[in-house]
Order: sequence, then C-alpha cells, then structure tokens
Amino acid sequence: MSHHLSPSKERRGTTGPGTAGSAAPRVAGEEDLGGILALAAQVEHWFGPMVEEPGFQKAVRAHLRAGTALIADGGAAADAPRGALLFDASPPTYHVDWLVVSEEARGRGVGRALLEDAYARFVRAPGTVEVVTFGADHPGAVASNARVFYERLGFTPAELTTPGPEGGSRQLYRRPVSGPLPGSAQRGG
Repeated sequence: MSHHLSPSKERRGTTGPGTAGSAAPRVAGEEDLGGILALAAQVEHWFGPMVEEPGFQKAVRAHLRAGTALIADGGAAADAPRGALLFDASPPTYHVDWLVVSEEARGRGVGRALLEDAYARFVRAPGTVEVVTFGADHPGAVASNARVFYERLGFTPAELTTPGPEGGSRQLYRRPVSGPLPGSAQRGG
C-alpha cells in the first residue's frame, strides 16, 4: 500500500469537519487496533477470516501508521467503536479499502459520516473514488445493504472483480470526484 499522507499528532484524535463530539469520525491510532478487530469479527461471515489473518492485521497497522484509518467511536471511552474505514489516499484514484459499521449502528449514518470525513481529509478533484463491495448475488449484498448504501452516495456499479476469500462475488463501484457526497453539507472534494 502506498500512501501520500503521513500520520501527525495534530490530526490524530481530532474530529472531522462539520462533526462534533466524541462520536464523530476521527483518525484512528494504534490504540484503536482492538476495536477495529472487534468490528472485523462482526463481518467475518461475509468476508472470511480477518481477525486472525496476518495480512489483514498488517494492512490495518499500515493504515494506522499512515493516518488513513478512521474510526467512529461509540460515544463513551469504554464503548466499542461504531464503525471504521481504511482509505487509500493516493490520487487520482482513491480507494475505500475497507468500511465496516457495527451491527448496532447500521442505518444510523455512521458509514456516511466515515466517508464524508474521508472525503474532507483525503480526496481532491480531479479523481475517482473506488470501492469493491458484494456482487448482486452475494448474501451479504442484501443483509448489509452495502450496494444500496454506495449507490445512494453517488457510486455506480462497474466491473465484477475477483471473488472474496469466502468465494462470494465482488463488484467494483466508482464515483467521480466532482463535489461532496449527495446530501452532504461539506463543500469541495
């Protein structure tokens, strides 16, 4: 993974633009690894093993060091995180490498808040944001509502990609960087 941003103490632990309070997305630090792995455990039935997978842990740590991992806290220090995002901030083609929202927080705007924060922090026009999500025939496509989620945010389905480790189909979604996400209050990006 190649990243153009490096972590800084100034950005770490700060809330994103247009957000308030500890529940707003923030740049994740090494201390958030356990929470991110706990979120991964909630979706292993859709994606295959992650928590004990050295490659996944290595990728998470690389994003933590690069400052391109975001986390939405549960609101209180002891609460489990509500969501996390790993972002490849390499223009002109940006990638949502991984986005997960806890079962309890799904449908409450956490995924949107994480993507809005990533756009504000990392994305500059011109460019494209890409994400690989479930193929239309994957059971997780309906249960997670992922395809509908991305389409509501202006992403369009593109080509099918390599199946996931559990054998389920995957599809690339793209969104040109031409402005904020639909329904977003942010400007630019």
